[in-house]
Amino acid sequence: MKGVAGVVIDGAARDIDTIIEIGFPCFSRHLTPHAGEPKGHGEIGSEIECGGQMVHSGDWIVGDDSGVIVVPQDSAVEMANRALDVLERENRIREEIKRGGTLSSVLELEKWEKVG
Repeated sequence: MKGVAGVVIDGAARDIDTIIEIGFPCFSRHLTPHAGEPKGHGEIGSEIECGGQMVHSGDWIVGDDSGVIVVPQDSAVEMANRALDVLERENRIREEIKRGGTLSSVLELEKWEKVG
């Protein structure tokens, strides 16, 4: 309702079953059945450190089941384009394998294999 796209917690989260049920992206180091204590009112748009990584207002936070990364705002478009290039290459590899190729032949790994 407030336009929050997800949450990253450098600590513990609770009520994960409900969070998953409503489809709200939540990433945390730990899970707990207990509610935490508020430590203040917080701030919006301030620089923070989370998981040892500095995060600035405007940085892109990207997460999936494998984890979360911080992409600095000044390189976010370049990184997104590079990720799309990787996705396209991997899709081509999958298609070649579906047509009968092996991973070794598709990636030309055979030339690196030792012949005994």
